[in-house]
Amino acid sequence: MSIDAPEPTTQVSAADALRAKQIRQAEELTESAPGHGGFARALFRGEFHGASLFPYPALSATDRAEVDKAVAAVRAFADARIDAAAIDREADIPRSVVHGLAELGVLGMTAPVEFGGRGFSQQGYCRIMEVIGGHCASTAVFINAHHSIGIRALILFGTTEQKAKWLPALTSGDKLAAFALTEEQAGSDASNVQTTAVPSADGKTYILNGTKRYITNGAIADVLTVMARTPDPKGGDSKITAFLVTPDMPGFEVVEARMGKCGIRGTATAKLAFHDMPVPAANILGPVGKGLKVGLTVLDFGRTTFGASCTGLAKFCLDAAVRHAKERRQFGRPLADLELVRKKLAYLAAVAYAMEATTYETAALIDRGGEDYMLETAILKVFSTDALWQGVYETLQVYGGQGYFTDEPYERLMRDARINTIGEGANEVLLSFIALVGMRDVAEGLKVTLEGLKKPSRFLPTFWSFASQHVKHMVKTPDVPVVTPMLRPAAQGLARRVSVFGRVVERVLITHRESVLDRQLILERIADAAIALTTSACTLARIDSALSLHAARDDERAAAELYLRMAGKRFDDALRGIHKNHDRETLEAARTVLRR
Repeated sequence: MSIDAPEPTTQVSAADALRAKQIRQAEELTESAPGHGGFARALFRGEFHGASLFPYPALSATDRAEVDKAVAAVRAFADARIDAAAIDREADIPRSVVHGLAELGVLGMTAPVEFGGRGFSQQGYCRIMEVIGGHCASTAVFINAHHSIGIRALILFGTTEQKAKWLPALTSGDKLAAFALTEEQAGSDASNVQTTAVPSADGKTYILNGTKRYITNGAIADVLTVMARTPDPKGGDSKITAFLVTPDMPGFEVVEARMGKCGIRGTATAKLAFHDMPVPAANILGPVGKGLKVGLTVLDFGRTTFGASCTGLAKFCLDAAVRHAKERRQFGRPLADLELVRKKLAYLAAVAYAMEATTYETAALIDRGGEDYMLETAILKVFSTDALWQGVYETLQVYGGQGYFTDEPYERLMRDARINTIGEGANEVLLSFIALVGMRDVAEGLKVTLEGLKKPSRFLPTFWSFASQHVKHMVKTPDVPVVTPMLRPAAQGLARRVSVFGRVVERVLITHRESVLDRQLILERIADAAIALTTSACTLARIDSALSLHAARDDERAAAELYLRMAGKRFDDALRGIHKNHDRETLEAARTVLRR
């Protein structure tokens, strides 16, 4: 007995150590998120910051004219020069396509004009990516890797000298960029990078060792932003730092230039290795130890253009499904006459409308110079990629057996769309991220309240503040500032749900406290509710603006109305599921399977 007695203590200690590590990683991720002024973050407090979304954003007349011209040029180029089927078949994007995109300015669309870019806003750039995403997923991902996350880190965090050295060639397309974060132990778990960077004695050079995998453009890039772990001079835990790396550095190895994969086959996805690779300290991007902030900020931009690309493809699917449903006849009538087919068309129309609204609202948050849009970009990424995956499925179902064969594009669209829910943060991980980051402010407020209630001198003022705030939220719903009278019932319904959401978030935190970190089924429902509220708000802002300007088509109005109802049901189901569910049976079934 005595021999076995220490074992539980050892197990508890190991569990405690793992728990402490998980908490530190969660804090590192959430602390990389900016303050608490964002629209989505306010929802978790039961607040609706209408000025963040209303009125729906629009480019100035001058900017709109320039963007429209660029969009038309890119669409003409895509139709004439980008053969998506050939790119998929040959597993390569021709250099002529890359050169053509460069000539159009696509490879430096948002880079400053003084460094050869076109200086487009994020909204303008999303318009471009919407066109390309609707035409060829491989090309869209290539551009996203080069621009949205590749050179974006240099634009945001580079010194003047670094920008002058690298950006002109990158914006012109003479050089290509990549972003190297993912490795065997670090993908969605961005904080678990194992590649190391050890400074030399004089601090002028860092020696990198490690591997990276699944790096888009990895073998064709001339400049790579590489994430590596650097030691803490004070002896604490090592931190992630971003480095600018070139393939001519000694020790840089392309282990596999083009990894075979299910979809987006035209992209060059590489496996890389660094063997005692010296990198000048001058190539550090941003502050030492702040690479995670660099990486997560860059991914915010990438997720926004992800939404734009998904929007373009969702519109393509809608048009294709409508066209086929009208033309194809079965049982003596067009498919479009069948209710189950109409249901699919309605779904496609609704999510395409909401996807576009959420994409451009998120892009506008970035353009206005705000810092707190991490939740919005994560919500956009999860929503748009999930909705598109279902949308591609519905499109292929409308086409039936015809859509399954390779002479049609729909099986390719299905293969291409599959990566979207995995890349740039797996959706399951982002659901937990959305819930935890969103609830952080509420949790901190509850902690302050609890500490105040424990102190006799602070009990009454703390209790009064807490009680008055809760009474206020119970008797008054937030204002959702629509201007169109017919939308006021929808706005009032959204306001009521926001108020309910704030109370539910608080109850969840009081009930589960720190253990909520591990309650992923509950976190999923909280995130689902937040996604429903955010996308509803964006959709409502868009249709409100269109109706007020007398610019809404009947199909757009109907699509918006349907989406608002769909999102309302998603919200209600998510909150109901917190208390009425079969989580215990689900987890028990999983445990029994794992014991086999």
